[in-house]
Amino acid sequence: MTSRKKPEILFLCVHNAGRSQMAAGFARSLGDGRVVIHSAGTAPGEQLNPSVVEVMHEKSIDITSQFPQALTEEMGLGSDVIITMGCGDTCPVYPGKRYLDWEIADPEGKSLDEVRPIRDDIERRVAALLDELLDQTN
Repeated sequence: MTSRKKPEILFLCVHNAGRSQMAAGFARSLGDGRVVIHSAGTAPGEQLNPSVVEVMHEKSIDITSQFPQALTEEMGLGSDVIITMGCGDTCPVYPGKRYLDWEIADPEGKSLDEVRPIRDDIERRVAALLDELLDQTN
């Protein structure tokens, strides 16, 4: 029996306090240990967006132990798929990596009612990505 490397996903945005944290939370939950997840920002914020933490809790996903962190070369080079969310030209390019740019509204400064549809959009996208990646590894 051959062992296959788990797919590695990097969720990347500017502050790593909202969208990329939600995506990583869903990927950890839905991926159930079958994928390696990285979440980072090009200019990390001080803390997670409290509204993001709350709407994820509504989905029974606890991201309170997470924190904004800076992108490292190791994360970028080790990832199979890099998902960018609103970082534009500040996102570095790693040759040979698969990139997906998800145009998703920034939850910063938005009410819970405005953040929920953003969360649900991210959940759908992450589920589809995991279905694709995990189908390739079976």
